[in-house]
Amino acid sequence: MIFFLIALPVPFFFLLRYFTTTENPAVFILWAMTFLVFGSIAGLIAALLLLLYRRSWGRKLRNRLATDGVTVDELPWFTAEMTAAERRALKQIEQQHALLADAYRETLAARLTATHVAAHAKREAVLVDRRLKEATKFKTTEATTLQQDLQADRTRLERIEREASARQAEVEARLRMIERAASRSASEAEVEVALRRLDAGRDQVPLGLEAARLEQQAREQTDEALRRSENPM
Repeated sequence: MIFFLIALPVPFFFLLRYFTTTENPAVFILWAMTFLVFGSIAGLIAALLLLLYRRSWGRKLRNRLATDGVTVDELPWFTAEMTAAERRALKQIEQQHALLADAYRETLAARLTATHVAAHAKREAVLVDRRLKEATKFKTTEATTLQQDLQADRTRLERIEREASARQAEVEARLRMIERAASRSASEAEVEVALRRLDAGRDQVPLGLEAARLEQQAREQTDEALRRSENPM
């Protein structure tokens, strides 16, 4: 949208002047083409900048929401962080099983929370390592105390990252279990429907067989009538 707002107005103006003026119309068409080229370039740059800004804004918003844990109501904001398989499975389960869909959404929110916690701990660990490397350049008492504090922070972040990764693996396994349960339930439901249809049709003669039987009876009756007419009593 922003591309068209930037690229088209000025060329459109000169194009109108080209059709409405009688004096040097070729100049206006030349200006229209020139501004169309430069406007298109400016529109592409503006659209690209807007796209980058929206991605950055969305990432910051998701990080802010994930600070206190991702909730089910906040899942639409994290669609971009779901895998294609998760999005497809969520859509299928929502169409088939309401209860399993609720469980899947809750587990998916837990998976996203664990992923964000692990990623945040990893980023913080990189910063701590950088500060720790800078602190080793100094040989003062304050630098030694700082190194000890940073080392304690590094140990804490490693523990958080391990726990978050373990939690992520756990909830991913739970997601697979829910997907299998939904698939199994769907298969069983389809089998039950097929069995009910078979039971319903067990006592009913197929239409084709019934038509063939009636045709055979009519032929036999016709033959019997002909024999009687040829051999009258």
